[in-house]
Amino acid sequence: MSAHAGGPRLLYLVKQLELAIRARLDAALREHRITVTQYTALTVLEQHPSMTSAELARHSFVSAQAMEGVVRALLEAGLVDRRPDPGHARRLVLSLTPAASRLLAACAVDVDRLEQAAFGALDPSERAALAQWLVHARGGLASSPGSEGPGDAAERKDSGGS
Repeated sequence: MSAHAGGPRLLYLVKQLELAIRARLDAALREHRITVTQYTALTVLEQHPSMTSAELARHSFVSAQAMEGVVRALLEAGLVDRRPDPGHARRLVLSLTPAASRLLAACAVDVDRLEQAAFGALDPSERAALAQWLVHARGGLASSPGSEGPGDAAERKDSGGS
């Protein structure tokens, strides 16, 4: 680890936080018999109903191939439905089932507890500032040439890019 301005680099601190959150989120969601990737996909569909599997993959930070396995598991569990898009007969879209909505509500208690543990020391204005900084950092990476990673195409599309 390289020191930066007298302390650890921001990227190192962000990675430490991500790993700590991921471990706790894995454990919390395991109690609900769901993976973090499945949870992410369900929360994306909750915010953006009627997405194709490819769109869901971009918004969930996984490859289209990986999302097919996630979607298959969610279909088998009765958490999503796949149906033809009324506007484009050849396009299949996914949507949440009532069982998924109940599951997300149950998971919210654990996710809220995790967010409180991580960010409870911040007052509401500090939380809003942190959220804004994270969005700006993500946007900076998405607009940086030659550095496309998972989710960058979705980020550009959401922000009006190509």
